[in-house]
Amino acid sequence: MNHLTAILATTTLLTTTAAAPSTRHPSPPPQNRLGAAAAGPVPRLTADVDRDGRLTRADDAGKGSWGGARGAIFLPNLDDDEHRCTVAPAELDAPGRTVDDKLAACNDAADDRINGPRDAADLAPLAIDAERNLSPNATGHITITPADKARVFVNGQNSAGAAPNASTPASSAQTFLTADQLRRGVRLQLEGRDVVRDPAVWSGQITVTVTVTDNGRTAADSVKMRVAPLMLQNDLQRAQTVLAAQPAKGQGWWGGTPPYQQGAPGDWPRFAKTLRQATSTTGAGLRFLKGTPDGWKDMWTQDTFEPATVSMPAVGGAHTMRILIRSGNLWDYPEKNTPRPAGRLLYRDLRGPDVGVVQQFGDNQAPGVDDLLNMGGNLELLPPYPGYPHGRVYYGSGARRPDPTFLKLITGQGYQSPLSYDTSWLLVGHADETVHVVRANNARGWTLAVADPRLAVRLLRDVQRQGGGRQQLFADTKSAHKPTVDQLLSTGLTGNEAAAKHIDDQLKILLKATGLRTSELVRLPVYFTRVPGYDRLKALTPGLVNGLSLTDRQFAAPDPHGPRLNGRDVFRQATEQALAKNGVRVHWVEDFFWAHLGGGEVHCATNALRDTRGTTPWWSGNAASGTTSR
Repeated sequence: MNHLTAILATTTLLTTTAAAPSTRHPSPPPQNRLGAAAAGPVPRLTADVDRDGRLTRADDAGKGSWGGARGAIFLPNLDDDEHRCTVAPAELDAPGRTVDDKLAACNDAADDRINGPRDAADLAPLAIDAERNLSPNATGHITITPADKARVFVNGQNSAGAAPNASTPASSAQTFLTADQLRRGVRLQLEGRDVVRDPAVWSGQITVTVTVTDNGRTAADSVKMRVAPLMLQNDLQRAQTVLAAQPAKGQGWWGGTPPYQQGAPGDWPRFAKTLRQATSTTGAGLRFLKGTPDGWKDMWTQDTFEPATVSMPAVGGAHTMRILIRSGNLWDYPEKNTPRPAGRLLYRDLRGPDVGVVQQFGDNQAPGVDDLLNMGGNLELLPPYPGYPHGRVYYGSGARRPDPTFLKLITGQGYQSPLSYDTSWLLVGHADETVHVVRANNARGWTLAVADPRLAVRLLRDVQRQGGGRQQLFADTKSAHKPTVDQLLSTGLTGNEAAAKHIDDQLKILLKATGLRTSELVRLPVYFTRVPGYDRLKALTPGLVNGLSLTDRQFAAPDPHGPRLNGRDVFRQATEQALAKNGVRVHWVEDFFWAHLGGGEVHCATNALRDTRGTTPWWSGNAASGTTSR
């Protein structure tokens, strides 16, 4: 079996075609008295319009348009099936964005060949029926509009360009067909070359046209196709792989000391041990990504990227590829407008077969744009609910907002209608600081866990009333600041109450958008304080909502190190009881020095690749409903 035969044999969509293209052709046209064909060419182009993974006559209807019920789909082929894209160690901490442009430009869609059998499965099948009555002089060509978004392979080979010029990119030329090919029938495989980045620039649709000329007569046939949208995952889906950063030898920050509180990040062994204990209870894999000598203290794995998937119909189900959306951060170190170097680890450690990476950088100098809000921790997904079969993206914005160019990549996909609320009052400003999706025993199966500053004060007052005013918070940590209950309650609660009012405003938006009732919320105690020198607030006690859902019933939360009453941490106890009512078990992770003192928690310092196989395919049923509401 030669290489080409192997590719075709392992391409599921082609081997399961109902009938080979050469056996599916129109009836022969009437012939003149000399036996020559009297009619002109009648090309027929087939794609998987009915979305069953096969090419059949059922695909003919409506192939010239694309809609919610019918229309062929293709993947953006941005993975690296043969591991040919490499990252040199020196590139990881390099200043500027030259390295980043190079890394993004290397993927399976960037070369002119099919990268093995796994890559062949990432391509969408098409077929041109055999036309046996064509003359030996017949010619044909395939065009794609817009030309730079996809290209085709003919019978497993790239057939781009009018001339055999290796420098001619496949995306800028027509694909030419010979009379012999047209008379035998042609198998095509279409490769997507990009994702939708701004729907106002490109909606994601292409038109593939085959044009045949014979004896002065020309005819054409077309099919409309759409690239698969980036679909974010939600926290109720089981984590298959949990990711976290790992220290390396070296200073860890470009230019010296990181802009964190003293001691952060530190005590990584305890964080790693307790995180491993939590993940081991669910069967999730745990993978540590080792940072670079200059940059390992940027250990915010959640804030480095947002996981998504793209999928297309296949025989027996869906064919899915993960696409990691790199956070749109541009930093001024080690050089102005350097893309966040930690994002380069995605290319080194995670890109490979069925895993691609996309990046989109804008102008962080624009008025109101705050680079802190261009991070994965500020991008979350509500699970499906009535009117929104694929959930809704939610993010923090306000007086400080994410870069519009980066945000369009996330919210412009068309199937997970965006929702935002104000997080500008927070020091960091991320959506995950105040809200987290958890399962619930209600009709929709989920609700929101919410940071509750007033509950934190009630618990502190209860400890004080029962004689525990001298109990310290953070007593069993290395923290330099260990306030007692009396001290916290006597220093004024204006910052904490201000946080409570801001969260009230967030909940007005979220409850109206979701239809959830206030009584369904899960309230977790978090005490907030005003940051000296900033007109912003942060969680003084570990943010209990800022944890990692391992499954819908297993939650890895930051150990709050709260005051104790009768030997029990009252913040821990309140959290366990509140979540247990919804069938959720808490696993405590020690992140005080590793993440909390740096302004984040377990969720910020981890990420997860989740099992999306049970998700309703984005193209099925009422797939696009709710996509225009805000």
